[in-house]
Amino acid sequence: MPVFPFSLHSKLPRVGTSIFTVMSRMANEYGAINLSQGFPDFRCSAELVELVNKAMKEGHNQYAPMAGLPKLREEIAKKTVELYNASYNPETEITITAGATQAIYTAIAAVVNEGDEVIVFTPAYDCYEPAIEMQGGKPVFIQLQLPNYHIDWNTVRKMINQKTRMIIINTPHNPTGSILKENDIAELEKILAHNHIILLSDEVYEHIIFDNQPHLSMARYPKLAEKSFIISSFGKTYHTTGWKIGYCIAPEILMNEFRKIHQYIVFSANTAIQYAYSEILKHKELYLQLPMFYQKKRDTFLNLIQHSRFIPLHTEGSYFQLLNYTNISKENDVAFAEKLIKEHKIASIPVSVFYNQKTDNHMLRFCFAKEDETLEKAAEILKRI
Repeated sequence: MPVFPFSLHSKLPRVGTSIFTVMSRMANEYGAINLSQGFPDFRCSAELVELVNKAMKEGHNQYAPMAGLPKLREEIAKKTVELYNASYNPETEITITAGATQAIYTAIAAVVNEGDEVIVFTPAYDCYEPAIEMQGGKPVFIQLQLPNYHIDWNTVRKMINQKTRMIIINTPHNPTGSILKENDIAELEKILAHNHIILLSDEVYEHIIFDNQPHLSMARYPKLAEKSFIISSFGKTYHTTGWKIGYCIAPEILMNEFRKIHQYIVFSANTAIQYAYSEILKHKELYLQLPMFYQKKRDTFLNLIQHSRFIPLHTEGSYFQLLNYTNISKENDVAFAEKLIKEHKIASIPVSVFYNQKTDNHMLRFCFAKEDETLEKAAEILKRI
């Protein structure tokens, strides 16, 4: 291969291969149990697969409308009213996307301009920062406070200025499993009451929340909803992360800008799968029972590792469990995570990679969206370390 004839100016010079790709590749290379990347190792609903197949056989194989299949948007609107008492017009305020990551990128691209600042709470999912920088914006990082990873709202007030364009929140939170509470909502309402800051609320784990706690969607709160892009994911709800279908709901003025960008990134999302989701959403028990399904997974994993030297943090939502390993090693978390793969054949994600300054609290993230047999094998390994 000849040398490339000129130099390229990278738009993301500090970005390399995703940690999820790296750890999953190492897990495959060393034959390790993979609790790193956030995907289930069990099958999705057989009925859902049949519905996709049915839609394909019926000829629904061409482009869907740019905003998404109307009947799917209508079902999402019904669900949002029932769960959050919030009315969104399916014609003008709901858009189906090629996954939640695309929705997040599109929302940021729609409103963040060069020089704008966006508040990001760390540790943070890794797609936020690059999307901001691609628009010429500046991420402003605020660390969540240990031990329960809560937001220090006084710090938020200090960091807001005339350049602040957006605040990104994520509840339930990846990677920590924390959730926003009513006091957080009250603080957020106060902060956004007298400015033009837009809220991006990443709620992809909205149906994976534990101990009978409610999901406090921004849709519940009119003063926040009127300024919010709210992002959700069918992949997390229906165990179909590889299908990459998500959606965004937002007031019409924000959605107009969202769709301007959306149409030139993907135009539309998979048609047959949209038909299938529009039918499966009618089976409300599938998402209403999801909290108990994953709470059982969480509790099973915690019971299995209770005699290990790892220290679990309390997980309130998502399908991730943080484990502190200070009783085992003083190594940095990236090195320790790699050691676990190579020497013990179990893969996790080091939490420092979710920080802009690679803050290391000796935490590893494990995904418990796995068959019980997988969790049992993983626990046996963890107990031996």
